Amino acid sequence: MAKFLLLGKYSLEAMKGISAQRTQEAKKIVEDAGGKVYSIYALLGPYDLALVVELPDDKSAMKVSLELTRMSGIAFTTLPAVDVEEFDKLVG
Repeated sequence: MAKFLLLGKYSLEAMKGISAQRTQEAKKIVEDAGGKVYSIYALLGPYDLALVVELPDDKSAMKVSLELTRMSGIAFTTLPAVDVEEFDKLVG
């Protein structure tokens, strides 16, 4: 399993649908793809939302990102993430 960071930007239309129910739907999309949601944060700055998730592979991450956008109207930037300890081993 690989970790990914999904950074979201709300459109005006997406802001209208903010709800606990939509958050649960987002979690289900990740879980249905064989993944796990570690955390979801609301942000200030250039991005409005951050999800830290684990998914089987890059293709699953692409699918989840597209399904989340389709469901919510939120535009996501999806980035692979590596634990710092693992990164240190890779470059050490």
